[in-house]
Parts: sequence; structure tokens; C-alpha cells
Amino acid sequence: MISGSDDTMLPADNAYMMFKGLSNAQLILYPDSGHGTLFQYHEFFVSHVQTFLDAQPTAGVYDV
Repeated sequence: MISGSDDTMLPADNAYMMFKGLSNAQLILYPDSGHGTLFQYHEFFVSHVQTFLDAQPTAGVYDV
């Protein structure tokens, strides 16, 4: 999950509590950003998403 350090809709403390309650979760907290984190840090966001997707198993997940 990603969140901005200055997000008023999902404050960083709440994001951290959600992260702690989820098994195998990852939290990326972008500094000085609000609820539009993925637009404010779009290059980092795309890089983090790509890293996440590359690490996921794909064989057999969507085989029809």
C-alpha cells in the first residue's frame, strides 16, 4: 500500500495501522505528499508497482 505523509483522507498513522494489521503487506510512505501521491510521485509510483508486479507469481493464476 502507498500513502502520502500529508494525506488528509488516509493519514499516515492510519495507513501504518492498516499495514501492521495485514500479513505480508508493504507500506511505502511518500514524503510531503497528500492523497494524490501517485500523481505527485508518478515515476517512483510506477517503479514501485513494477517491482511489486515482477515479484508476483503468474503461472496458473489466470489460466483458463
